[in-house]
Amino acid sequence: MVKILIIDSRLLLIKEIKYAFEYEHYRIDKVSSSQEALSKKYSDYDIIIIDSEIGKKDGFQLCKEIRDISEVPIIMITPQGEDYKKIMALEIGADDCLSKPVNILELKARIKVILRRIQKIEDVGMLSEFKVGNFEINTLGRKVIYKKEYINLTGKEFDLLLFLITNPGEVFDREYLLQKIWGYEYYGDLRTVDVHIRRLREKIEMNSSSPRYILTKWGKGYYFKKS
Repeated sequence: MVKILIIDSRLLLIKEIKYAFEYEHYRIDKVSSSQEALSKKYSDYDIIIIDSEIGKKDGFQLCKEIRDISEVPIIMITPQGEDYKKIMALEIGADDCLSKPVNILELKARIKVILRRIQKIEDVGMLSEFKVGNFEINTLGRKVIYKKEYINLTGKEFDLLLFLITNPGEVFDREYLLQKIWGYEYYGDLRTVDVHIRRLREKIEMNSSSPRYILTKWGKGYYFKKS
């Protein structure tokens, strides 16, 4: 059974989400404040949905705190017309973002993209563990170790690195990466890819402003270079 935690003070959205999934054997847990959310064990859930405007402790801070201790996929709900908040959410570790008012069918589609991604990693035909240069990749545990040190990646960061590292030297433009990593249902903009590339570089490169592994081919896209 898929388990989803909704952290949102708006009862109407919670009811709409529960109605949309009630016939699909999903378990929906809900809390209406960040204080209630702190009592939850995040690893028990497949996806967490957070409203950025949750109350005394805003959703961005809560997202950051969850990401510091868990890799569970997070979808943030942000105000309409405030695109900088979408970028902020991605910067602090959200896997995906939606603007208010929330289109429940779109939210449902994005949730299913994330679930398919997780299932695909579990079913993938590649080795569950393999090495590329100084990188050790565990596809089942979704872990990356670089020079014997564990690198804490979000779900989308892991997917992006896994795709690039298993296609070394091949250049992919942002449109292709957006479709490949976020799914064809994803209606986001191309800055989403740039934000995740930047975050990956900050985590795996010695100097993110002069990357060694994830490189840019200007006017073309991004690629992974074996050392």
